Amino acid sequence: MRATRIVLVVLGVLVMAFGAYVLVATVRPNRIGGLATWLLAAVVLHDAVLSPFVVAVGLLLRRAGRRLGVGVLVVVQAAVVLGSVLALVVLPEIAARHHGQKNPTVLPFDYTTRLLVVEGVLLAVVVVALVVGVVRARRSPRPLVAATTNG
Repeated sequence: MRATRIVLVVLGVLVMAFGAYVLVATVRPNRIGGLATWLLAAVVLHDAVLSPFVVAVGLLLRRAGRRLGVGVLVVVQAAVVLGSVLALVVLPEIAARHHGQKNPTVLPFDYTTRLLVVEGVLLAVVVVALVVGVVRARRSPRPLVAATTNG
């Protein structure tokens, strides 16, 4: 186990060193500040918005999970994570399109509409999964609790 950890740490350091080299070799120095700001904003959005939201939804689903099946919980959690990550990826394109760009072929699509359509499909999948889970929970017989006698 110790050897595996050492190999993974060394591999991680090598990958970070390669990334730093590519950064210095390909990004102009006046653009590094903007890149650092973008990376910091991504970390803050993930840690302050996305992670607490996913944890809260997970906790709510765990409480409902006693009545709903595990499959329903997985579908809902996957949809929440996919929708959140997709929004985090597409929102910068939406902002860039509204600020305008020098080359109109860089952002050729209506990303707002496409994001709303995909999020709507995810919402529909969640609603269907929840409805199916509730219907199945109501139809399945509840387990009987064995009566105990004193003596």
